[in-house]
Amino acid sequence: MTRATAPAASASSPAGRTDGRGAERSPVRRLLARPEVGALIAAIGVYLFFFAAAPSFRTAGALSTVLYQASVMGIMTLPVALLMIGGEFDLSAGVAVTTSALTAAVLSFQLTVNVWTGVAVALVASLAVGAFNGWLLIRTGLPSFLVTLGSFLILQGSNLAVTKIFTDNVASDSIADMDGFGQARKVFASEFTVGGVDFKITIVYWLVLAAAATWLLLRTRFGNWIFAVGGDQDSARAVGVPVDRTKVVLFMGVGAGAWLVGMHLLFSFDTVQSGEGVGNEFLYIIAAVIGGCLLTGGYGSAIGPVIGAFIFGMVNQGIVYANWNPDWFKAFLGVMLLVAALVNLWVRRTATRR
Repeated sequence: MTRATAPAASASSPAGRTDGRGAERSPVRRLLARPEVGALIAAIGVYLFFFAAAPSFRTAGALSTVLYQASVMGIMTLPVALLMIGGEFDLSAGVAVTTSALTAAVLSFQLTVNVWTGVAVALVASLAVGAFNGWLLIRTGLPSFLVTLGSFLILQGSNLAVTKIFTDNVASDSIADMDGFGQARKVFASEFTVGGVDFKITIVYWLVLAAAATWLLLRTRFGNWIFAVGGDQDSARAVGVPVDRTKVVLFMGVGAGAWLVGMHLLFSFDTVQSGEGVGNEFLYIIAAVIGGCLLTGGYGSAIGPVIGAFIFGMVNQGIVYANWNPDWFKAFLGVMLLVAALVNLWVRRTATRR
């Protein structure tokens, strides 16, 4: 479920077999060439580990909780992964979620309007932040690390300062009794029951977005552009790929993901802490890397980050179910990142070896 770094180098295309390697590869090596295989191996190992270490981890209720944690992480990991495949980073992704939620909450409360007005304005604001990051990157030629680090600091400071101006507090006012809240909660934070177990609606959004991202990467011209831009943007531009537009759209995709997760958090708790989200940008990148995306761009899939987010959910909740000190979570996640990077490296080398 991957493509090569440029449209002309697809393993299934005639150009991809000109050296004869496509015909010589065994089915096992073709399987190993998929970027998500390393993440799948890691996910199976993590699941079996907590299955043995924590009996309560085996219940259907535990699966629901794991999937919920994975879905909230995974919704953001998907656009972050697409951006990484396109060769860029967004360090403002974590606080952008909080910015989106605060925009909807503060605007709705202060203007006493239907919450759907706040939701719409928050979407426009989130897309605008993404477009600004992409535009500034293109206009200045600065690395996306620096551009989005600046955006991170701006958003982090603005979240806190603006919230204090309007509420004299670090949290937004509750919007639970405002018009449209019940409808919005059903859309962004409802639950459904399967076999007597409650599941969050975010799980559905996560899986639908994963399917859409997979289709986008594998079946559309824009998917080809993403791989080409991440692989070698100069070569991509030389063959007519709209490099600038592709990057702006990818950054706006991160903004759209931040809006969706922000709306879920807002309508789950009806208020937002202005300091939330700091550090989550690294978790999104970690999940994408565990899922097989390269930090150098041009390689990855949508399924891999889904598995990476699922690993995050298992580790996050598995430690709780095993009654371990939660302080070990980040250490465990760091080990998983290193192991996944080594497994992905081994998988790629094995797949490309004659």
